[in-house]
Amino acid sequence: MNANVNRLLVPLAIAFVLAAFQPSSVRAQTPPQDSQVFAWVTDEKGVTLNRGGELVLRYEFKSGGKPIVYPIVGPSGVAMTRDYPMKPVQAGGTKDHIHHRALWLTHGEVNGVDFWLEDEKKAGRIVHEDVVDSGVSDDGAKLVTTANWLTPDGQKLLHEKRTMIVSGPAESRGIEFQFELTATDKEVHFGDTKEGSFAIRVPDSMAVDQKKGGTILNEHGERDDATWGKRARWVAYTGPVEEKTVGVAILEHPSSFGHPCRWHVRTYGLFAANPFGEHHFVGGKPTEGHTLAKGDTLRLRYKLVMYAGSADAEKIESQWKSFATN
Repeated sequence: MNANVNRLLVPLAIAFVLAAFQPSSVRAQTPPQDSQVFAWVTDEKGVTLNRGGELVLRYEFKSGGKPIVYPIVGPSGVAMTRDYPMKPVQAGGTKDHIHHRALWLTHGEVNGVDFWLEDEKKAGRIVHEDVVDSGVSDDGAKLVTTANWLTPDGQKLLHEKRTMIVSGPAESRGIEFQFELTATDKEVHFGDTKEGSFAIRVPDSMAVDQKKGGTILNEHGERDDATWGKRARWVAYTGPVEEKTVGVAILEHPSSFGHPCRWHVRTYGLFAANPFGEHHFVGGKPTEGHTLAKGDTLRLRYKLVMYAGSADAEKIESQWKSFATN
């Protein structure tokens, strides 16, 4: 064969062989547009999950002082979190609490450091470390990431391993979150404060205070303000988004630390499961909180369930029971 032809064909053959042996997670990033297979797409700022070419959610490595999940697309293709501060405030929108960024995990007192608020000089930072694993199937997707909880001067307090498991159609999609927080270098103390922990800020239109039909419901049948600070296995927040009634429930697994936790859920749109707080919710002096010995791991496990229409307490209870047995 002509030497010039050889010089052209050999690199092409090598490229073909290398492409054939790329990891399945990479090959799955570009499915046919009519496919209903989930696909992860990674870039320098985060990881996006698509299904059939449509956005499902995105894990942002850094927003403010922490990783967040934004956006999250729910029933009828509507956004399930507030856009601010990731996007400019729209007419009539709120711009309170800049640290309320879509969906996140932080806490207000960890070895005396505030990871809940955002302050470049005083607040702690949760720094993304790595995407450990990603995978997809016909009906679900999984993402495993790691991060480090750092003090303002760079000391590492916790190593975080986060597993996200997505399943179901947009009309009733579930996203399970498993967090493993390990005290790597020293003893770590979680303080008794309402400012925490696993949280979502719902769209402004869903907020009870907007008086557009938004409502909060917990497993005990308590609603709105009456749900704040109460212990419950699940809480649901329902309201209109783009003239469609949708909702999101957070289910807490029995194995999760602090179960059943208290809920820092507000009528203005904050919705948080807090396994560490006590005195802000019930009064009295702060408790001793929780101390994690060096080398020990604390585990948190929740499931976010999105739904169309009003909250159905019996259905959510059934979903919690199913989740609780896994």
